[in-house]
Amino acid sequence: MGGTPKVDFALDTYECIVLYPGPSGRALPKETVQRLQAEHIQHMQALQRRGIVLVDGSVDGPAREPDPPIGFGLARTGSVDDVRSVMEADPAVQAGLYRVEVLTFLCPAGSLEFPLVKTQS
Repeated sequence: MGGTPKVDFALDTYECIVLYPGPSGRALPKETVQRLQAEHIQHMQALQRRGIVLVDGSVDGPAREPDPPIGFGLARTGSVDDVRSVMEADPAVQAGLYRVEVLTFLCPAGSLEFPLVKTQS
């Protein structure tokens, strides 16, 4: 399945960020993991301040193995490639603690609001 669905209502388009455990995560020392997690949070907060990422957070609880998603976010730039590029600049992604996929997310127009984005201006 691909492309825009044919529906009789307007759609909003977002870039959906999906974060997974990375290839190096299990091999990194605990101190390095803690530092990279802090740098990841700083990176995501900077993207929110810049208005690139609208909302992001982690996934808590059991998920399917072997590679469950550990975080999600939504952006609205109009470009999956642009969002992928800024996410690949995340120090934790570069170090292999996390890996990222960016997909197009479609939903009924006006169905999502991001009150924190409005107050962080």
